[in-house]
Formats: sequence, C-alpha cells, structure tokens
Amino acid sequence: MKYILSILITVLINTSVFSQAGVCGKFHTKYCILEKEKGAKWQYNAQSKSGLFNQGMVSKLRCVIYKGMDYRVSVCCETVLGDKVSYKIYDARTNELLFDNGTAEDTQIFEFQSISTRQLVIEVVVPQGATEKDKHKSTDAACVGLLIEHKVTDKQGFSQY
Repeated sequence: MKYILSILITVLINTSVFSQAGVCGKFHTKYCILEKEKGAKWQYNAQSKSGLFNQGMVSKLRCVIYKGMDYRVSVCCETVLGDKVSYKIYDARTNELLFDNGTAEDTQIFEFQSISTRQLVIEVVVPQGATEKDKHKSTDAACVGLLIEHKVTDKQGFSQY
C-alpha cells in the first residue's frame, strides 16, 4: 500500500511540475499581439518567449537583430501583476543601455531600426508588492510574454533612376 501511495504521489508531483512549465508556453502569442497596421508586414520572430514569473523576478533574454530590419518588442503580463512590467534593452557586447521603458512613460511597446547585426539582451523585471487590483494582497506568480516582431526596413530617400 505504501509503495502504491508513493508512486501516486510521485506521478502527481511530476504532472504538476510539467503542467506548470507549459502554463505560460504561448502566452505572448495570445496576449501581446497588436492590431495590425494597414500595409504593415510585421512577422513573428521565433526569439519571442513566455514564462512564469514571481513578483520581483528579473529575467534576461539574449536575441540577435539583423541589419536592415525593423523590430517591435511588446511585453505583456497577466492582470494579477498589474499592467506594467519594466524592461530594458542592452547591447550584449558593450552592456550599453539602449532602451529603458521606465524613462519612456512605461510603454509596453518599443519599435526600432537596426543599422547593424548584433546581439541584444532584453531584461524583464516584474514589480514587487501589491497589484493595482488589490492593494493589500500580492500574487505569487503570473505569466509574462515577450513578443518580438520584425520586418524589412522600408526604403527611404530617392530611389535609383
């Protein structure tokens, strides 16, 4: 009887661990999608990720951006964490801070052009403390999504004649 109970507990624990890993798997594809602009050719970038975050948690993602491309980075989270997640974008080689949404009115969307191919580090920080919905109760964990989209940079200036 103890042997069967032990196997049952092991199976339940493993099922719980694996189901939590998949809880946020595609969160970014469902909740970070922006309304498509007319004529815009944004494409999903496979470097996009989702994850289960605790309050106060910091996580970094390394990604490659390519010369001649426009990029749009969107960060979203479950409402139990409030509606603001902080993120910063660094040059991976020099560690230079390239963007901080804290100095850009906490925007959750950032668009930019890449003039060279290089690696970036995107650092996401979930705030610590009470959420906006309930000032007295904090939530242990929730899903956060980081959606990266790209498109070929539009030609600018005079075209060849």
